[in-house]
Amino acid sequence: MQRQQLEDFKQWFAKYAAGFYKDDVFVNANLKLKEEHTRRVCDEMNYLTESLGLSESQRLVAETIAIFHDLGRYEQFTKYRTFSDAGSVPHGPLAVEVLARGNVLDNIEPRQRTVIEQAIILHAARELADDLDEDIGLFARLIRDADKLDIYYLVTEVDTRPPDDPQASVMINWFPQGEGYSPEIIEAIRTRESIDYAMLKTHIDMRLIHLAWVYDLNFPATFAKIKRNRYFEKIIALLPADEDIAEAARQITAYRDERLARD
Repeated sequence: MQRQQLEDFKQWFAKYAAGFYKDDVFVNANLKLKEEHTRRVCDEMNYLTESLGLSESQRLVAETIAIFHDLGRYEQFTKYRTFSDAGSVPHGPLAVEVLARGNVLDNIEPRQRTVIEQAIILHAARELADDLDEDIGLFARLIRDADKLDIYYLVTEVDTRPPDDPQASVMINWFPQGEGYSPEIIEAIRTRESIDYAMLKTHIDMRLIHLAWVYDLNFPATFAKIKRNRYFEKIIALLPADEDIAEAARQITAYRDERLARD
């Protein structure tokens, strides 16, 4: 890949995203939220690739993945008015379908194109297989970490806005409010098991799953930024006062600090 190709991808993405805006405050606010998310994920991706000392070619591939990782969200949201894959369509494969429709990656070397497409598909998977191709595994883990870093920013900044804020509403109103949570999620955190999103029943469950992502993070720079920005502490402060939740929170922060010490 060449630097100019990356710049062309950025321009294509901006034009594509702009085509979905319409006379609907709710839709426009959430499309803007997704565009801003994509820009920040690109920044997070550059932060991670720099920390790993990757080559210029690898960095270009990584940022291309970041630009396109949520491309499927635009069709998804305008059609279904949700970012929930379970309530609509999986947005990772849809992103690759959109790229194919537009022949966007046709001039990319076939091996790089495969890595880009597979990383996009896998970025929202519940978990990654242990036997992934080495390059696909690296870039899938990079986009998963970069994506989560910005989601931590979103849930500690945007998700705390008033419910009548158009951008906050789609995040806040997915699940019922209140103090309730699913014990199965607490147990999965205790045993460090992958959590099925079908378990989600309340907004507290969503916050707990964001914390449980700690077991799916990959790179030292990811853990360092999470601690530096106090993302976990901010999410924990939004949870109800409950001993089981408090114990789960202690386990999660302890694991974060253990990984930081190990790395």
